[in-house]
Amino acid sequence: MEMGPLLSFGVGLLLLFLWARYKGIAYVLVHHRWIFVCLFLLPLSVLFDIYYQFRAWVVQKLHSAPRQHNLRVRNIQEQVREWKKEGQRTYMCTGRPGWLTVSLRVGKYKKTLKNITINLMDVLEVDAERMVVRVEPLVSMGQLTAHLNPMGWTIPVVPELDDLTVGGLIMGTGIESSSHIYGLFQHSCVAYELVLADGSHVRCTPEENSDLFYAVPWSCGTLGFLVAAEIKMIPAKKYVKLHYEPVRGLKTICKRFAEESEKKENHFVEGLVYSMDEAVIITGVLTNEADQSKINRIGNYYKTWFFKHVENHLKTNKTGTEYIPTRHYYHRHTRSIFWELQDIIPFGNNPVFRYLFGWMVPPKISLLKLTQGEAIRKLYEQHHVVQDMMIPMKSLEQCIETFHSDIKVYPLWLCSFILPNNPGMIHPKGNEAELYVDVGAYGEPKMKHFEAMASTRQIEKFVRSVHGFQMLYADSYMTREEFWEMFDGSLYHKLRKQLQCNDAFPEVYDKICKAARH
Repeated sequence: MEMGPLLSFGVGLLLLFLWARYKGIAYVLVHHRWIFVCLFLLPLSVLFDIYYQFRAWVVQKLHSAPRQHNLRVRNIQEQVREWKKEGQRTYMCTGRPGWLTVSLRVGKYKKTLKNITINLMDVLEVDAERMVVRVEPLVSMGQLTAHLNPMGWTIPVVPELDDLTVGGLIMGTGIESSSHIYGLFQHSCVAYELVLADGSHVRCTPEENSDLFYAVPWSCGTLGFLVAAEIKMIPAKKYVKLHYEPVRGLKTICKRFAEESEKKENHFVEGLVYSMDEAVIITGVLTNEADQSKINRIGNYYKTWFFKHVENHLKTNKTGTEYIPTRHYYHRHTRSIFWELQDIIPFGNNPVFRYLFGWMVPPKISLLKLTQGEAIRKLYEQHHVVQDMMIPMKSLEQCIETFHSDIKVYPLWLCSFILPNNPGMIHPKGNEAELYVDVGAYGEPKMKHFEAMASTRQIEKFVRSVHGFQMLYADSYMTREEFWEMFDGSLYHKLRKQLQCNDAFPEVYDKICKAARH
């Protein structure tokens, strides 16, 4: 009779111990994640890279990419037709695991949908005469610049991180410091090829199947499966001549950034905002000539992280000019994942760490996602922000003030872009092209009582009010009605009905909303 209370007491103590231990482990993984990252994920990331580089080499050596491409596309068509024969019991989606995407969120919807295997990761053709490169959707930015730069070419918009893929940048979006001239990544594309819901293979351009061409960007794979894209090329040069200008005062920061963004002679423009009143505006031009004493190979593994290097100009209050090898510039924020890595490995920019272990940096975002677990993910979500909001340049000052009051994350990344008045999910409010700016917030909020949902909804509300847009890779807390208030769904829904997508693919909102992501 007395064993019952004792047993209950013992079980209670055990549960309390396990709970405390779990909370302790959870705390370590959220606040001291560097232990796990340094011991396990960095070496694993190196092996991951070696595997994919070897795999790419084998594919290039043993197979002719253009010849194999047609076979792989036919295989996708067969999978779609087989799905139709099975009775279309559920929607289709790509079979690529959610943890492999660069977005920090895992697509839970993949577990319940029909996964279509898409193994398309080759550069198919470099057409120097047309100045176009044709690629498969899983080609990454690192892979593409490594392929094109030795041939004397590059693409107009090279979004930052090495692992970003062509398909993700088209179906989602991509931006870079050259976007004030060329627009978003999608605006450098001249053709898409897709496998549609009926299994047909179509090509679309601004002249051929033009509605589909303009509806594909931002559609997140809900109009068809992207199997190839043609992207404009421009001649590459050896160096980027960068100029750093420290600026103080919010009004002055916004004014100077807008002025530099209007100058087409600047090949690159970006701003790093270190506090509400302090920023460095960076402008660059491509060149083949360089002062050898001012060359900074910022991409070398032992070099200071780029955002920390830029911050020195703010601390010394001095302007500066230097030359960075072009490919190093394109991927300047890769090693530190912008500034995300300082929250994961606080001592990662220490010279000793860089020289001894910097060659393994950065850890793969996909592996960070794969190993975080559901409980840890929820805790991490409450201590971390990853958002990109695109707003008209005229609203930049108000936007920074809103970010400061609602999340207080620094640095902020400013990247301007010209938004043409094309059909599709995003376009200016008026009838003419307009200069926009992407405000990127990545890191730990410094608000005392930060609450992810409430704070993000406040920012989303502001962005809608100024006719701005939220990048779809990030956490969205909008309702369906609020989402379609932000985005123009007229062409998208027309194509969904016309191409019989409503029974084949989920609506884009149902792929990016919280319920689908977690």
